[in-house]
Amino acid sequence: MLVKFYLNDVEVSFDVAPNEYLAKTLRSHGIKSVKVGCNESSCGSCTLLIDGKPMMSCSILSASIEGKHITTIEGIQEEAAKIAHYFGEEGADQCGFCNVGLALTVYALKRELKNPSEEEINNYIVGNLCRCSGLQSQLKAIKAYLKEE
Repeated sequence: MLVKFYLNDVEVSFDVAPNEYLAKTLRSHGIKSVKVGCNESSCGSCTLLIDGKPMMSCSILSASIEGKHITTIEGIQEEAAKIAHYFGEEGADQCGFCNVGLALTVYALKRELKNPSEEEINNYIVGNLCRCSGLQSQLKAIKAYLKEE
């Protein structure tokens, strides 16, 4: 079946199987930044933005995104560089596997919540796990990024 949507603000159409998940669709079309860690929506590595909201692409059927706006890290390069800078400053870039999904979540957080508390930040990023550092250094980096105008 043919599904049409916007990928990083460019209209695309892909032929997908009815049971195909978005992570697989994107990876098969060259978007390798979308990682699949657990394949059951538990780790957040496959997070991308659907209409501006963080979603786990390993559990979204490609057929369900007709007309939606999908944003991957390639679509927010300038902001991703800023987030990466703060991650690096805080030593929050250990193996890097979770960073892309977390960066997209943090980007959405900054756009949605103004001056969030630490509890609000933790609640927002709860779906993104880091097996290397337990998110403490990431939390420091996120707070620094959110202070930036």
